[in-house]
Amino acid sequence: MERPRLVASDVDGTLLDPMERVTPRTRAAVDRVVAAEVPLVLVTGRPPRWIPAIIAALGHAGLAVCANGAVIYDAAADQVRHAITVDPLQLRDAAAAVKIALPDARLAVERPGRAAAELAAEQFLAEQGYTHPWPGGDSVAAPRDELLGRPATKLLVRQPGASSDLMAGAISEVLGTALDVTFSTGQGLVELSAPGVTKGSGLAIVADELGIPAEDVVAFGDMPNDLPMLRWAGCGVAMANAHPTVLDAADEITAPNSEDGLALVLERWF
Repeated sequence: MERPRLVASDVDGTLLDPMERVTPRTRAAVDRVVAAEVPLVLVTGRPPRWIPAIIAALGHAGLAVCANGAVIYDAAADQVRHAITVDPLQLRDAAAAVKIALPDARLAVERPGRAAAELAAEQFLAEQGYTHPWPGGDSVAAPRDELLGRPATKLLVRQPGASSDLMAGAISEVLGTALDVTFSTGQGLVELSAPGVTKGSGLAIVADELGIPAEDVVAFGDMPNDLPMLRWAGCGVAMANAHPTVLDAADEITAPNSEDGLALVLERWF
């Protein structure tokens, strides 16, 4: 493609290296993108409160698509501009479907906030027995009824030791298309959003606001939750460390995140 007018990047497994760092080469490439006045949009499953640390490492604050497309976050202003939620009735129906498909799974919810600075206790609730697949995760324990009693941007389903691929298949078989089912890690975690809400739909909102068509967007990702974004963009680039379905769907495969794969592609144009 010609030099893109918008660069969209997943965070974990893509922008960050395996040690969850922004490497000097990647930061230098991002510096040149920003200097060329091309927007860099982070598109992630992370909630807004986990974005400031990434912004600090990058040295540039712009718009971010969070919670797999459910939230548009202005990092420069620390303000949530747009959020799409799953209502309590949908949450309860989904929880019932999960109980049929995965009786031993535990649930958590991510709720919309107004800013990243808000306390995690106001945004993330998990039932007793829920554990994060990553170290140091923030959550507040609450009964399942309380979890499902207010709108949420995501319902998270966790079953340690299980395959996220198999979990997603089992949930989708029972739930159908009532909610969007995806995952960003293979370590026994599945994420459910409002129907039609994906990284692709969230990025489309931002691109439309900026007046940039899909064909002028390059997007980078590595996991199934990135698929809608990579398919929507004019050029969808998979990291070499990507999930097999992402490798199959991408327009191009770059080096892994351990070898500055994102920077390697951006250096063609910037």
